[in-house]
Parts: sequence; C-alpha cells; structure tokens
Amino acid sequence: MILIVLPAYNEAEGLPALLDSIRHVMDESRLEYKVVAVDDGSSDATWEVIGRHASQMPMVPVRHEQNRGLAEALRSGLQVALSQAAPSDVIVTMDADNTHAPGLVMRMLTLVREGHDVVIGSRYVSGARVVGVPFHRRVLSYSASLLMRTVFPIKGVRDYTCGFRAYRASILQAAFARYSERLISQKGFSCMVDILLKLRRMDPIMGEVPLVLRYDLKHGMSKMRAARTIVDTLVLMARNLRGS
Repeated sequence: MILIVLPAYNEAEGLPALLDSIRHVMDESRLEYKVVAVDDGSSDATWEVIGRHASQMPMVPVRHEQNRGLAEALRSGLQVALSQAAPSDVIVTMDADNTHAPGLVMRMLTLVREGHDVVIGSRYVSGARVVGVPFHRRVLSYSASLLMRTVFPIKGVRDYTCGFRAYRASILQAAFARYSERLISQKGFSCMVDILLKLRRMDPIMGEVPLVLRYDLKHGMSKMRAARTIVDTLVLMARNLRGS
C-alpha cells in the first residue's frame, strides 16, 4: 500500500487540484493507497476541502486545532501513516500546494522496488525542471545543496531539502524506534534536512528521481521564510558536526 502524507496549512486553493490528481494517478495505476491529510490549524477552508475529498477517495483526515508548524504536521502525518503501514509499504510525503506532480510517485516506487529505502524528488539531477521559482530562491537552494553535499555527503543524494520523498515504511519504523520524537526535532522547513541527516546514520540506500517543480501552479505566497530557514539549517549543521 502507498500512504501519502500531506501536511497542509491554508492550502484550500491548491489542495483540491492536488487531491484530484493523486486520485487519478493512483486509480489509473490500480494501486492501493491512502492519503493522510494533516490540516495544521488552517484559518481558511482547508479542513472543509479535506472533508469533501474524504468521501471521494481513501483518506485519513488529521486536524491540529492550532497551527504548530511543518515539523509537527509532518510528524503527526508520519505517525498516523506508520500506524497503518506494513514494513513493505511505501510512505510518500508531498507538499500540499500543488507544486509536486503525483505522477512522479510511480518512478519513486520503481526505485523502492529495486532496493532503495529512500527516494527523493530532486531538483539537481538530469531531467529536473524548476518553473516559477524566483532567481534568488534558486541560488539559495542550490548553495544549500552544495554545502550539505560537502559537509554531510550522502551517496545518491543531491537535494537535501525537497519534501517530495518516498520512504520504505520499514526504514521510518526503525528511525522512530531509534529516535522517537527526536526524529523530527528541528522546527520549520529545515526539518526535512533533519530527517535526512538522522537517516544517514542508519546507512540506508538512497536515490533520486528528477523533479519538475511547478511553482507557477502555486496559490499565494510561499510559507517558507528564507532567512529563518537558513539560520535554522546552519544551527542544525553545527549540532550534527558536534555529534549531538
């Protein structure tokens, strides 16, 4: 089974198209799946959108009464997914803003079936495209990629921050058993790097598939604060270099 975790905060505009696309791709491929949709205290109609789609597709709605941030929403979604997953199942995480194409899940599944434990949708491999992202954001992202690859190299990984990933359920089960709540201890968007660096210590087989990132389909402003994310990531790197 494929369990797709969607942390969502004020995504009422982009979420319907994404959910419809997920349903189409999964039904077309005849795959057993569930969507774990986490409304992280949204102030718009995100919860209502999730409720409507829950009657149309296999879905587990999760709601935070107050906004807790991406890390907490992701943790809630992963824990719910793992509670329903067999070790051989695959857990996919995606952004809920319709910038990630669900069709890429099929390529991720192929790599998992070929032996990978983690597969990342990457902006930095041949065939990847980034559409609609401001130039300064692209420069910052690529610089972060170079820095992470230099300081914390992981075989098969170039994109440390993208949230579009497929995990073999057994690797996440082992990671939560090892780290418990500390698996996602970093706040904000740097939590994606946090997870990867902790998994790195377990020596899993990781790989990437080329991502087509469609920021031109995004509704509203990005919720990521670049300066805060940079500081958080640098603090995280310093902590890992100290071995803590």
